[in-house]
Amino acid sequence: MDDKDWLMLKTIAGEKNLTKSAERLYLSQPALTYRLRNLEKEFGTQLVARRPTGVLLTPQGEYLLNYSEEMLTQMNKVKERIKNMENKVQGTLRLGTSSVFAHYELPQILKSFLHCFPDVEVLLKTGLSRHIHRMLQKEEVSLAILRGDYHWADEKFLLREEPICLVSSTPIEFCELPYRPQISYLTDSSLEPVIQDWWRESFACAPRINMEVDSMDTCRQMVLHGLGWAILPEIGLGEQSGLFRRELFWRSGKPLVRKTWLAYSSAFLELSAVRAFVEFLKEQYQVRQPLSK
Repeated sequence: MDDKDWLMLKTIAGEKNLTKSAERLYLSQPALTYRLRNLEKEFGTQLVARRPTGVLLTPQGEYLLNYSEEMLTQMNKVKERIKNMENKVQGTLRLGTSSVFAHYELPQILKSFLHCFPDVEVLLKTGLSRHIHRMLQKEEVSLAILRGDYHWADEKFLLREEPICLVSSTPIEFCELPYRPQISYLTDSSLEPVIQDWWRESFACAPRINMEVDSMDTCRQMVLHGLGWAILPEIGLGEQSGLFRRELFWRSGKPLVRKTWLAYSSAFLELSAVRAFVEFLKEQYQVRQPLSK
């Protein structure tokens, strides 16, 4: 069993279809099937079960998949460290970021970073912060940019915090909110409870949610066209004209804010690409010192 077999099992587990897996691996299906049969022969057991809707790994296949994922992670670490042994910034930067940050801020950051360090290869994963946090814990990414507060026992820096705002197409008083249609959007699990707690502190009734959409952009457009009001972090508003906004506060007078963190394992600072990106972000966001864990 070698790295090609590790990757094959990981791809089959993800695609649940041999034809699609073969395409992802740039193999013919017969070649993939032949390699899979040889692997099953090597271990003397069935690793994949055929189903009418596709294929699934057997318990033995799942066990071998866990081993394969560990070995692929270790192999990537070895490759990264070897690339970074030379006295220059190069190698692979495995970066995971929240989708919101990736949409609004990351493109310009990466453009500037790669202009300074053209020999760095960026492997990017985006998604909800809770998924990126899990990838960081499993060392599937070297660094993570997370929105919201997530426990991380190693290096963690606050990049920015922005206010959470009431947004509408025309001015609206707080006392009107329970009687006016609200537009909500799919957000990370760390933000939703904050908004719910603020609502419960402010009102005795439930909000009147008429629309639930899947993204901040869609939510903002619905508000812009007068279809309701919303609660959005400032990062998604930019210089959007035609929107009325008011920052939200707790009864204590403390503002509702959304934090964005950079988190990583200090061990990865051995890699020149990781070290350079950390210093680059600190300079961009004027981070002075690590925050308390």
